[in-house]
Amino acid sequence: MKIPLTRRTFLVGAGMTAASSRRLLGANDRIRLGAIGTGDRGVYLMRQLNEVGGVDWVSVCDVWDKRRDSAAEIAGGGVAKDADYRRLLDRKDIDGVVIATCDHWHAQQTIDACHAGKDVYVEKPLTQNPLEGPAIHQAVQDTRRVVQVGMQQRSMANFIEAKQKFFDSGLIGDVHMVRTIWNANRGYLTPVPAGMEQKPAGLDWEAWLGCLPRIAWDPKRYFNRFAYWDVSCGGQTGGLLVHMIDVVHWFLNLKHPSSAVCLGGIYQYDDGRDTPDNLNAVLEYPRKLTVSFEASLTDLIQQGSSDIVFLGTGGRLSIFRAGYRFLPSAANESLGEIVGGKTAQTTHLSNWLESMKSRRQPNADVTAGHYSAMACHMANLAYKQQQRVSWREEWEL
Repeated sequence: MKIPLTRRTFLVGAGMTAASSRRLLGANDRIRLGAIGTGDRGVYLMRQLNEVGGVDWVSVCDVWDKRRDSAAEIAGGGVAKDADYRRLLDRKDIDGVVIATCDHWHAQQTIDACHAGKDVYVEKPLTQNPLEGPAIHQAVQDTRRVVQVGMQQRSMANFIEAKQKFFDSGLIGDVHMVRTIWNANRGYLTPVPAGMEQKPAGLDWEAWLGCLPRIAWDPKRYFNRFAYWDVSCGGQTGGLLVHMIDVVHWFLNLKHPSSAVCLGGIYQYDDGRDTPDNLNAVLEYPRKLTVSFEASLTDLIQQGSSDIVFLGTGGRLSIFRAGYRFLPSAANESLGEIVGGKTAQTTHLSNWLESMKSRRQPNADVTAGHYSAMACHMANLAYKQQQRVSWREEWEL
């Protein structure tokens, strides 16, 4: 499925007037921002950007008036409130936009924002289906926009440090197996708030559905999108695996898997969802490497619920957001190291703002976003088809 080329996208993309007239930011300029999608994640990113500083909010957009109003307060008041993101993009006084809508909107809104001359911070996963990646990449190439994908590990100090110490130095040795684990993520079991059986009057349900078939108000879909294929990239794959596989790609300088297999199912929460609540995926790479992913909503014990484990001939590295632990092989037994302390996620947003001024590529650009999402798409296809899925030429950028 290709991105629909809307009349708006064609007209703005062909003329490029918005992109060509965009102001050049100086080192001391405040950056003018808009927010598209102001649910929990959207307002979290707004607060983080307020903490970073140097930004002014111009407009907030959401299909629900309640969420627009809440976001306007976080923005500091005096901002425009739009129900249609296209009106926000039409503004000439916005430098960049934060896109935190559901997965099925990421590609179209990112492409439209690029053609409107806006830089973009878009939440992961970058895409909802495989062919959206090349379309986004082409839009970025055509417009020269700065697009940062929300795979924030690439900007976190403990990940950067571990890459330099163990991979750039060669200390980890040859790595032929990586285990990734993310269990007990309660965000994937978000309940419907009381009183939401009827759609709120100020919520535009058809606008939220966008390109999807028209269906009646479904509060479960709206509040827990990760449980449904049509509004998320496989639930736990597009939401969790994408973070972890991106670290593997980054640390080992990998591009994409050569094949994938995936098993699992709805074993515990038969509540109308259609994405698996338990799954195991294995991704194979050309350089004699397999990467496994385990995700379960059955085990809800938080301790030890998430980890990326690199098994190298020089040692074993366990790493995630709370720190890392390196266990050396016998040959390197004096080099063991444990580093704790959660690193600030504001660094990823800071990197985006800095890239907007310098016009350099951000830490998690659309190329990284596409190939990390593709690992998830391949696992999803393998799960749905119940067979091994191999890389296809049309998925290349």
